[in-house]
Amino acid sequence: MPTTWAYLNGRWIPDTELSIGVDDLGFLVGATVTERLRTFRGQVFRLNEHLSRLRNSLEIVGLPAEEITAEIGGAITEFIERNRPLLTADDDWSISAFATPGTSSAGPPTVCVHGYPLPFARWASQFEDGVRVVISEVRQIPSQSLPPELKCRSRMHYYLADKRAAAAQPGARAILLDEEGFVAEATTANVLIWREAEGLVSPPPRHILFGVSLRVVQELATKLEVPFVKRPLSVEDLRSADEAMLTSTSVCLLPVIECDGRPIGTGRPGPNYRRLLAAWSELVDTDIAEQARRVAARRV
Repeated sequence: MPTTWAYLNGRWIPDTELSIGVDDLGFLVGATVTERLRTFRGQVFRLNEHLSRLRNSLEIVGLPAEEITAEIGGAITEFIERNRPLLTADDDWSISAFATPGTSSAGPPTVCVHGYPLPFARWASQFEDGVRVVISEVRQIPSQSLPPELKCRSRMHYYLADKRAAAAQPGARAILLDEEGFVAEATTANVLIWREAEGLVSPPPRHILFGVSLRVVQELATKLEVPFVKRPLSVEDLRSADEAMLTSTSVCLLPVIECDGRPIGTGRPGPNYRRLLAAWSELVDTDIAEQARRVAARRV
């Protein structure tokens, strides 16, 4: 098998040799700052925005932000070049970058960049079939405990929420509420609804990680002259929406068709979702849904 190269603490090694010590604080206490990126047509999408968010996260946890951000930025660029021969022309990468304090709060930090071809088969059908969600009793971590703008891997609450959602309804994803009982996020995705009277509505930034993909949607809405509102979303707002969507780095945009067993809107992907996905596809010069279907079918 061809070697996939990964970056770890200044060295390029086969990804099969990646490891982190059991005494690393990233493992011991989940003190891991992270970013997940993807490529379109072999080019990293919104690299500078991801690096800016990474720098902010590093500052929050007290790691040397400028040094690590520069190191990771260079490693991401080199990662693409080292691994480019592994992908066919219409395939793309998922790239993970992370940093931990290392084995002690005094460092040196652990710094890593690794990745793999995007696993399109996991979501290729969902562009048309949609996603089902369940409101979870597991809540978002309060902002007083974990700043919402911190992108990290301390995510046991995500794991528990999705496990319980799948137990309640096989294949469903969890929606977490904030401490006030408003809709916050899905696990690893931002939540949006569409109301004919309002346009697109997103929870306000104070209780969510306002993701790079969510900003892309906001930009597309501006281009399409669609209102984009930030306000608290109640559970009933979600359930009674005309349309609902999830947005995240790898999938870009997926339609939510059902919440707690009840259809959202018509129970099918709606026209505003399709319009936004088409605009995103135009932005990146890639038919996002068709690429996922085509590559997933080829790998079977």
